[in-house]
Amino acid sequence: MPILLEMKDIHKVYPNGTAANRGVDLTVHEGEIHALVGENGAGKSTLMKILFGLEAPTSGTIEYKGKPMVFNGPRDAIKQGMGMVHQHFMLAPSLTVSENIVLGEEPKKGPLSLFRDRVKERAEVDRLIQAYGLKVDPHAKVETIPVGQKQRVEILKVLYRGAKLIILDEPTAVLTRGTYHHLHYA
Repeated sequence: MPILLEMKDIHKVYPNGTAANRGVDLTVHEGEIHALVGENGAGKSTLMKILFGLEAPTSGTIEYKGKPMVFNGPRDAIKQGMGMVHQHFMLAPSLTVSENIVLGEEPKKGPLSLFRDRVKERAEVDRLIQAYGLKVDPHAKVETIPVGQKQRVEILKVLYRGAKLIILDEPTAVLTRGTYHHLHYA
């Protein structure tokens, strides 16, 4: 399988002298699933924030699809086909599941594409839910759904934006024991 991502000799030292990462190498081939495991403070989240452009490495290189990359922010990573589901969800509670999934990327219609195309939105969201088996009611308000379903909404958001590489930061930290068990054995 072709290499999708290579992080080479990544170092992150904060101004106060704290070293979060020292010489980290990570290679991900297309279709692979990786888990970074370690105790709190080991630098896992910092490494993922570097990959997604939320932090800059002190030194080291990132190659994505064989090209050197410098991510100056999450938009750069998203444009390259990456998505991140943060430990603390970034959802608008008063909006529906569907509205959260397309937020900022709403399908448009009409003259000059000025109007929101809710029919296309519903069809796209329904297609994603079915394609990935992430059961959630697209019409439910996010504030009314359980935390496990909120995590599914976050995953659907990055899939809607075309992510080919999905970063899950502490994916089980916010889940209840029952939800974690379901996720683990799904």
